[in-house]
Amino acid sequence: QVQLVESGGGLVQPGGSLRLSCAASGSIYSIYVMGWYRRAPGKQREAVATITSGSMTNYGDFVKGRFTISRDNAKNTVVLQMNSLKPEDTAVYYCRVGSRWGEWEYWGQGTQVTVSS
Repeated sequence: QVQLVESGGGLVQPGGSLRLSCAASGSIYSIYVMGWYRRAPGKQREAVATITSGSMTNYGDFVKGRFTISRDNAKNTVVLQMNSLKPEDTAVYYCRVGSRWGEWEYWGQGTQVTVSS
């Protein structure tokens, strides 16, 4: 069993910044990919950013250089730095970790990000 603890969500004004963190613990053999996903009200879940154990990153098109994902393999943590936030970034953000070939994955409980003036 793997536990994911997310932190860093909250309310921020447009143009502001937030930093989301996710720490994985438990029976971890090898985490290959770590990432953040989000679901806005009335919309489907979408991938925000992912990073592999080899530090290969992938971002959603809507990020456009505003967000940066990083990870600490030794500590099994992943961080999403979000800058220049827009109201349309408002969503519940979920942390996900997974194995290389898809044998397993785990999701966090989600953290609310609200961008509003």
